[in-house]
Amino acid sequence: MYTMDKDPYKLRKKLSVSGKNLGYYSLSELEKQGHGISKLPFSIRILLENALRNYDGFAVTKENIETILNWRPEASDKDIPFKPARVLMQDFTGVPAVVDIAALRAETARKGKNPEKINPLVPVDLVIDHSVQVDYFGTAYSYDRNMEEEYKRNKERYQFLKWAQKSFTDFRVVPPGMGICHQVNLEYFSKGVIERNGELFPDTLVGTDSHTPMVNGIGVVAWGVGGIEAEAAILGQPLYFIMPEVIGLKLIGKLPLGSTATDLVLTIANLLRKQGVVGKFVEVFGPGLDHLSVPDRATIGNMSPEFGCTITYFPIDDKTLEYMRKSNRSEEQIELVERYCKANMLWRENEEDITYTSVLELDVSTIEPTVAGPKRPQDKILLKDFKPKFIDLLGKSFGREYIEQKDRETLRSETRWKDEGGNQPVHEPAKTQRKGTVETKEKDGLKTVWIDRDDTTFMLSDGSVVIAAITSCTNTSNPFVMIGAGLVAQKAREHGIDVKPWVKTSLAPGSKVVTDYLEKADLMKDLEALQFHLVGYGCTSCIGNSGPLPPAIAKAVDEHELVVASVLSGNRNFEARVHPQVKMNFLMSPMLVVAYALAGRVDIDLINDPISYDKNLQPVYLKDIWPTDAEINEILARVLSPKDFAKNYGEIFEGNEIWRNLEIPEGQLYQWDENSTYIKEIPFFRDISAEAPPLKDISNARALLVLGDSITTDHISPAGSFNEYSSAGKYLIEQGVDKKDFNSYGSRRGNDEVMVRGTFANVRIKNKLADKEGGYTRYFPTGEELSVFDASVKYRNDEIPLVVLTGKEYGSGSSRDWAAKGTLLLGIKCVLAESYERIHRSNLVGVGVLPLQYKEGDSAEKLGVDGKEIFTIIGISNDIKPLKEVQVTAKKESGEEIQFDVIARLDSLIEIEYYRNGGILQYVLRQFLEKENQ
Repeated sequence: MYTMDKDPYKLRKKLSVSGKNLGYYSLSELEKQGHGISKLPFSIRILLENALRNYDGFAVTKENIETILNWRPEASDKDIPFKPARVLMQDFTGVPAVVDIAALRAETARKGKNPEKINPLVPVDLVIDHSVQVDYFGTAYSYDRNMEEEYKRNKERYQFLKWAQKSFTDFRVVPPGMGICHQVNLEYFSKGVIERNGELFPDTLVGTDSHTPMVNGIGVVAWGVGGIEAEAAILGQPLYFIMPEVIGLKLIGKLPLGSTATDLVLTIANLLRKQGVVGKFVEVFGPGLDHLSVPDRATIGNMSPEFGCTITYFPIDDKTLEYMRKSNRSEEQIELVERYCKANMLWRENEEDITYTSVLELDVSTIEPTVAGPKRPQDKILLKDFKPKFIDLLGKSFGREYIEQKDRETLRSETRWKDEGGNQPVHEPAKTQRKGTVETKEKDGLKTVWIDRDDTTFMLSDGSVVIAAITSCTNTSNPFVMIGAGLVAQKAREHGIDVKPWVKTSLAPGSKVVTDYLEKADLMKDLEALQFHLVGYGCTSCIGNSGPLPPAIAKAVDEHELVVASVLSGNRNFEARVHPQVKMNFLMSPMLVVAYALAGRVDIDLINDPISYDKNLQPVYLKDIWPTDAEINEILARVLSPKDFAKNYGEIFEGNEIWRNLEIPEGQLYQWDENSTYIKEIPFFRDISAEAPPLKDISNARALLVLGDSITTDHISPAGSFNEYSSAGKYLIEQGVDKKDFNSYGSRRGNDEVMVRGTFANVRIKNKLADKEGGYTRYFPTGEELSVFDASVKYRNDEIPLVVLTGKEYGSGSSRDWAAKGTLLLGIKCVLAESYERIHRSNLVGVGVLPLQYKEGDSAEKLGVDGKEIFTIIGISNDIKPLKEVQVTAKKESGEEIQFDVIARLDSLIEIEYYRNGGILQYVLRQFLEKENQ
């Protein structure tokens, strides 16, 4: 009997480490055979090792290996496979993924096969971190109360995940309140090098969250994928993608005093977006790298999706080992990483030999304090330019003329806006104290109000900071900026200044290690004195779980249409993401978050103007409360200890008493509850046919939405709160759910009925077919304006297929599979865009929605298409091949026809198979059932 040679290049070697003789695939041996491995970027070397080790002649072929081995700077259009060593999930994306796998098991059982064979084939870690909401803040009890509320809202979801942990093999769940998945991944899960079954290989993974590249900072090749792709990887399918270009980012110099890794990463986001790196790898090199710690590198890696690239890779070097030691990795593991990487050409050295597609250079010594916003992470604003930029944004976006006056009573710079008629308001403080009321005598359109709340009277206006959140793994994983934030708070107290009363403050670190070292540094008391109390260990404001604004603030914002702001140390600030009432959101370091909470507004020149006044009416400036690098580093050396990591990660899977007492159902098949509004069996796999049906052209379709550029997955499938007037809210009320129990879209992702109603329901989405902002559209047969969901139901009853027309960068943002699933369930057959973000295009294919792309230079506007036409698309049903051009006919009401060709963005043969089968999981299920029938 013929046995395939698993090692056609004869690369298997042994490495003796800590008394063990371990096997590995030697890239050094390939170099000796005459292949130019030393010229390949480190990230490509890791892809090459992955293909060599997983070679089977079928899923991973010799041609795949040769494609990687012969990598060229211009890359190629050839497919390569990737089989990650492990998979990371968070609960928002994890719950629907587990629902899918449980549904696959259900259908397998209905087909008379063994459901237990549907099981993870690679280790999976799921961290519950996206569900904690900031309901309570500014108090010592905030953390405990928020945890109680989290369990009340999400008990059913957590029981489901706990069932999965018990029912699936190699599936671990980190309970709520323990940390954020990416910071836990950086500090604990990531090994650098894995030893499994006597074999050594690089640690690699994919995660169901777009910020998975955070661990690129510790030398791990990892990126975010949709839940659908992650499920395929879990079930043993390779992930296929086009051979990437690799952009070299050369860093020189070191950060100057007063600048932080946050300022650096926001600068890089701006630089790489301008360069255009979507779908590409970025690899960092150069002498500047010697001055960046792993937390600094991880801050940069984390924001790869904001840059647009797949990964931002930092090769393993001495800094990596130093961090591993500080974070309590064993000496045996550290030796394993060093010995393997040095033996296998994966240690950072000889960078000058490497060939990149192109090289960008950045002098780190030129970095200045920076923020980004108001709605995109790449929109960099230097701190010194923030005030005039904000004034400019307000004028351009809201048509208001800025007037600044000095209010002697409060001794601080206040903001006045003319209304659209040019009338200048006159303000007088309210003379009476009435709790939670708003007093204003000005004309309609005024954008400044006085608020009485408790014993305080204050003015709220455009530019007021209503949310100040130290949140997100992006920066809370970096001890330098967290200690810095504590010192800003300490110095503010010493100067007798406080956070403004209208600011909702919160501290939500990515792991318990953070609060341990802040306590040891004696800085928690200072943060708490400024109301930055611990509210939870989770994503909170960064994912849209900011919780409600105080009633008086919320009322003022709504009634007077105030353009208020949030400041957060996160990575995402898309429209309506942080909070639906907050129209401007700015990313910045934790240190600046504290500073702007003290100032209470963003239209202030922090460099030159007083940040506030002390009790003696003396001005206090930013320079008075900004710590030196020496102060921060002295504390870091004193308080950071491997013992903190050992203590917290020694109990990472235990959870609190509520988690331990959660009762879970028994059995390998989940018992679906028909009355559940959280967990439902998804309809995709029920009664699946044995063979995929033939592909069909799209005939007589209507446009459901016509959208512009930079439509994010938050626009398509929002994660945050929703009201009782939305389609999802109406559905839940019909099911007997009270408004107070709605929770969020993110928490409801296990229920397709909620999620399809939430698709394209972002309150800030602008559909050119509708007059109203938000999730509305025109139902063409009658001309009436309906919610997107209600219109889709009518179209489905009419048996009319639907399309979406959109612009550039469609689907940027989070790796949100519901943005694709919801699109499918609305009856949308294809999306026609000028360009796509990598993950969302892949997700559309993964659920059976066809991504079409205009040819270079074309757009709906240039072609004369407005979305009111009837669309027919031919060329899909026959001879479909990768990147095939298909023909679109857009028929106007007058009878005029516009014909043009577009590119079907099925980028590979395997993607065609996924599309033909109606999605990746349908393909996997059919393959499994066919194998079981043999």
